[in-house]
Amino acid sequence: MDPIPVPPPQESKLHFLDYWRIIRIRKTVILAVFLLVVITATVVTFILPPKYKSMARIKIERDQTDIPSLTQQQGSFSPYDPYFMQTEFELMKSEVVLDKVIKNLNLNEEWGKLEGGAPLKKQQTIDKLKRMMDPRQVRNTSLVEIWVTSFNKEEAAKLANEIAEAYQAHRLEERAELTTGGIKSLEERWKEQEASVGKAQSNVDYLRDKLKISDPNSGAEMPGPLLTTESLHRIEGLRIESSAELVKMETLLSKLEELQRTNPAALIQTIPITAPDSYLNSLMEQVTVADQRLVMVQKDYGPENDETKKARESVSDLKQKIKDRVDGIMLGLQAKVASVRESLDQMKKEVDEATKTDISKASESAPYWKAKRELEEQEHFRAILDLKIISEKVDLSLPKTTMVEIVDRAVAPLFASSPNKTLNIALGVIVGLVVGIGLAFFIEYLDTSVKTIDDVERSLQSPVLGVIPQNVGLLVDEGVESPHAEAYRVLRTNLLFSRKDEKLNTVAVVSAGAGEGKSTTVFNLACVFAQGSQRVLIVDSDLRRPTLHRMLRVSNSIGLTNYLLKQNTLEEVIQTTNLPSMDFLASGKLPSSSLGILSSSQMRDLINELKQRYDFVFFDSPPIMGVSDASILASEVDMTLQVIQYRRYPQPMNIRAKQLIEKVGGNLIGIVLNNINMSQDESYYYYSGYYHDYYSRNEDQEKGSGPDEGPGDKTKLDIKPKY
Repeated sequence: MDPIPVPPPQESKLHFLDYWRIIRIRKTVILAVFLLVVITATVVTFILPPKYKSMARIKIERDQTDIPSLTQQQGSFSPYDPYFMQTEFELMKSEVVLDKVIKNLNLNEEWGKLEGGAPLKKQQTIDKLKRMMDPRQVRNTSLVEIWVTSFNKEEAAKLANEIAEAYQAHRLEERAELTTGGIKSLEERWKEQEASVGKAQSNVDYLRDKLKISDPNSGAEMPGPLLTTESLHRIEGLRIESSAELVKMETLLSKLEELQRTNPAALIQTIPITAPDSYLNSLMEQVTVADQRLVMVQKDYGPENDETKKARESVSDLKQKIKDRVDGIMLGLQAKVASVRESLDQMKKEVDEATKTDISKASESAPYWKAKRELEEQEHFRAILDLKIISEKVDLSLPKTTMVEIVDRAVAPLFASSPNKTLNIALGVIVGLVVGIGLAFFIEYLDTSVKTIDDVERSLQSPVLGVIPQNVGLLVDEGVESPHAEAYRVLRTNLLFSRKDEKLNTVAVVSAGAGEGKSTTVFNLACVFAQGSQRVLIVDSDLRRPTLHRMLRVSNSIGLTNYLLKQNTLEEVIQTTNLPSMDFLASGKLPSSSLGILSSSQMRDLINELKQRYDFVFFDSPPIMGVSDASILASEVDMTLQVIQYRRYPQPMNIRAKQLIEKVGGNLIGIVLNNINMSQDESYYYYSGYYHDYYSRNEDQEKGSGPDEGPGDKTKLDIKPKY
């Protein structure tokens, strides 16, 4: 028969049921930690003295007056400063503010009495007060809440109010001190400026007298208009007018002279227009009348008549007078042009002389005007200082209640703020559960022992042939119908199918360490085989700590060692049991000089002999990690079963035990998981839970229908030598 195949190792993935399994298994740890934390939290909560919190609310603004000052514009506001509030929080906790609170409430002496009688030092009181207070800003507002915690409710309210008042007083005093100091500094600077103005005024007066400067306009910054300057302006105006007139007259004269040379008749016609003259106009009218009379006379008397001649002579005489008058007008124009030209030359000389005089006067009076400008600058700065001093004095007198305004005063609280019993106990419950579960998972993480079948098959690469539940007794005591017997029947079935050859009938049961239940496994497995009508022998080969004889309640005075030492025959050392098909070979007494007796040829001969006599021979062995006997047995028998107790030894220890079996050439056919707690680990339920339920129902039915049996009716084992 082929051995049961081992499934390939699968990737380890945690499921919710795995977490639940850990919680159920470690429920004792979780419950212990949970109760410890909850009880501790509850006791501490009820032991702690109550603390009270009281709050005073204030409104904080930057330094300003209740109404706009002289220099402040109506409706102006300061830009948002993110550091202002934080700065004020630190100011509230500063020594300058808290020192006022300490002095006003006499805290050094009051708290000193509570702590022993001697007054506290100021720094100690300040540190304690800082720990008690907690300023907080109301979000998106300029309101600040000053919280104070104390064991006395009245003291908490009193401290909160006093801190608010001390801070308010400090802000007002600080503003007043700064303003007063600024005014004093400005007044000192004003006195210095007044001295500078007086000195500058003296210098101006001295220069005015020295330079003989006429300055009727005391507010002028430049020299006033002197007499020469007025004359200069007047002459310059006349010169400009005369110059324009001269150009006009010279142009007219030039045109008239040109007409005089080229066209005298046109000149006569032009003169009355350009240079009107009444006499010339009269002459020209007379010529016109004379010409008309001449024409009439010539018409009436003829050209040679005396009247005609007289009329002709009168016209000629008038024309000569007109010519002479035009020549006179031309001479008058020439004379007038010459006169204007001479007048312009004279005015130019006067302008040059006046300019020289002005330059000389300006150079002489420059120091005076410079000193005068300096005087005006000094007076202007003095006026600025006057205005600043007046505005600051007015600002100092204005009310400033809006800088720090106490909105809500603190009152004694009705209930204690801490300890919050409900919250603390609830947190204790939550923390206890979290810590307990966390500790359980941490312990589970540190626990490297075998927990599941997957752990065995993944680490040892060997099939699990049987899963034995917890608290399994001896099947000979529990009876054939014991629910635990089914787990061993499953083990028997898997063992039979794991044999490669039906001739393999000797089995050694080993374990890595002591106390893993291999002796019980050997005994119950042999009982199951015996109940199947197979001839079975149990050999107690654990020569150092034999236990099988106690299970069978027989003496260990004779057994395997006696046969190997050739003190008794095989028939003498084999004993029978209450099961007809199961025999027992005890270990016997082991002399200290015969510790390696299992490795002798007699042991190999014994195994061969027993193979012939019995269908199956089961060998109990000592722990393989501590004694070499188990390794020797594993190398001599046909098959080896390794018993691993659930959650007892680390996996590396079990892996090492398997390696020792394989190293000596043993045939490890599978693993037996022992002492499984079915009630805590549901992953094993399907191996044996069904049988528990089945047999429980079966027993209930039998009790209801069969005769009553008392507890003292157990069948006692009757063990006696076979031969």
